[in-house]
Amino acid sequence: MDWGPIILTAKLALVTTVILLVVSIPLAYWLAYSKSRIKPVVETLVSMPLVLPPTVLGFYLLMAFSPGNAFGSWLQDWFGIRLIFSFSGLVIGSVIYSLPFMVNPIQSGLASLPASLTEASYVLGKSKIKTLYKVLLPNIKPSLLTGIVLAFAHTVGEFGVVLMIGGNIPEKTKVVSIAIYDEVEALNYSNAHMYSLILIIITFIVLLSVYLINGGYLKRFWR
Repeated sequence: MDWGPIILTAKLALVTTVILLVVSIPLAYWLAYSKSRIKPVVETLVSMPLVLPPTVLGFYLLMAFSPGNAFGSWLQDWFGIRLIFSFSGLVIGSVIYSLPFMVNPIQSGLASLPASLTEASYVLGKSKIKTLYKVLLPNIKPSLLTGIVLAFAHTVGEFGVVLMIGGNIPEKTKVVSIAIYDEVEALNYSNAHMYSLILIIITFIVLLSVYLINGGYLKRFWR
């Protein structure tokens, strides 16, 4: 069995999760506390990947990144960047597709905090940024962990988006989900079974860890 797709999948999921964490915290903060009229529009755009078929998102990203279109041509001509059939393209597509899995838990956690917590921080002279990172985020650790794990696990299981943007290039864009599809098409069910079993084990361990940590089971176990 080729371990390349597994290593590439882990790399993609890790890079995507780190980028999502950086992007999602300020976005979730704005969504949790903003009273802007465009807030429902932004919330809708963020959550659309939850209901859109992956192939729809992948198709439009493929069109946007293609050198035959204005945006893709601009990236290639001015910066020498070609996003289709590349790992960078997979990362961008994964960030967009997994965005709600990181933003929504963090937004819910921030919205559930009492307003007095923020007000007390302001009274003590803390800025909004310090209040967010020193006061609010430490109080929503379960939400942060949930967002991180869901984004990671969701990226691991992607198929439609990565196939449309990245194709099937070994060591470059061929992730585990695509490798499974290839093995099934070639009637290599034993390899497909092994790839699938590895994904099942990884996602089970990751999700179980979230429930154990958020439920406080590990703390009770070590007492």
